[in-house]
Amino acid sequence: MLQGRIALVTGASRGIGAEVARRLSAAGASVAINYNRSAESAESLRQELEAVGGRTLAIRADVSDRDDLTAMVESVESQLGPIDILVNNAGFVRDRLLLRMSLEDWNAVWETDFGGAAWLATHLLPGMTERKWGRIVNLGSIVGIAGNAGQANYASAKGALMGLTADLATSVAEQGVTVNCVAPGYIDTDATAAIEPQYREAWLDQIPMRRWGTVEEVAAVVEFLAGPGAAYITGQTIVVDGGLLAGRALKG
Repeated sequence: MLQGRIALVTGASRGIGAEVARRLSAAGASVAINYNRSAESAESLRQELEAVGGRTLAIRADVSDRDDLTAMVESVESQLGPIDILVNNAGFVRDRLLLRMSLEDWNAVWETDFGGAAWLATHLLPGMTERKWGRIVNLGSIVGIAGNAGQANYASAKGALMGLTADLATSVAEQGVTVNCVAPGYIDTDATAAIEPQYREAWLDQIPMRRWGTVEEVAAVVEFLAGPGAAYITGQTIVVDGGLLAGRALKG
């Protein structure tokens, strides 16, 4: 399905990013696995994918650092080829109530969750449009839609990423390039596993499906948007949340 395509997945050493890398590789793409601190996990994933015939590359870069991003793109394209698929998955949180949030807290989250994604997208789009084919999939969050106390920096960055998705999509649609966003709800990952049980239970009660999502379920949507079956879908934010947002709307 994706034979001959080159994919770059940021924040791909674990969680949703790692599963996206697995699926794109299984679909035939050559995959660059970006990481920042988790070198061992990234290398383990690279070996896993290559053991079943995948063509991969594990590459370190801090997505908030423009010099790192420039070097990463140059390295990926020199070793694997021009990037056809970009999955902007890297991100992190630094939660505090807005009145206590420092400028550093704000900028650190924005530079990673929005700035790096925006830079990579706009940097890679010229090549995609020239080749008349490309897929950009941004990982947002339902927090960017509904907000969440203590996450003003994260919510606003993810909301901006959804806005950027729609804007870029209209700019490059005629050139065969699609730009979409996937907004996960509460997903079982290493990070969320550390949340205290009482909070997990409280969140679970809000989800109509009465369970947390899996990384496989999110990655399946990303894989679809990156493939030929989604050629007529662009500028969209696909929510993967077990009905959470719809349930909140119904409750008023």
